[in-house]
Amino acid sequence: MKANKWYLALALGAGAAALAATYTSRVSIPKGAKPVQPFDKDKYLGQWYEIARLDFKYEKDLDNVTANYSLNNNGSIKVDNRGHNYIKQQWEQSIGKAKFVAEPHVGRLKVSFFGPFYAGYNVIAIDKNYQYALVVGNDLDYMWILSRKTTIPETIKTSYLHKARQLGYDTDKLVWTKHS
Repeated sequence: MKANKWYLALALGAGAAALAATYTSRVSIPKGAKPVQPFDKDKYLGQWYEIARLDFKYEKDLDNVTANYSLNNNGSIKVDNRGHNYIKQQWEQSIGKAKFVAEPHVGRLKVSFFGPFYAGYNVIAIDKNYQYALVVGNDLDYMWILSRKTTIPETIKTSYLHKARQLGYDTDKLVWTKHS
């Protein structure tokens, strides 16, 4: 009888853990947003400079933020984010992995920096030469404007801000990343 209770407790614990992992790992895309199609993973790889972001705790007080994307041996994408914390006067780095949610020709990925927990990484705008990108997370709390250089043309900036506002993003809350 004790063994049955132990198995039941173990099964309930495993079920709760699986449910928690599923809930905290949900990957979605904001209502009305459409991922880039066709998306060329190989053109997207390499270094990007963060031009602007909606701030959150893992990027708070960072400037000189870059993201480097490269292929892992297993086909996933290595994500290497770096930024300089201007309060602590030190560099910070986060290394994670990204995988496609569905097809590799759709700019809809999931990214993880913490084991089995994933979040949405949706490329919703990119120029034909893969020099500028607008990326959003699961919801209206996460957004990034990226560039291959530390600056972005005003026309691209205006276009991306307009698109973000149409989706419901509060672009007045964007942090414009300083690069030096």
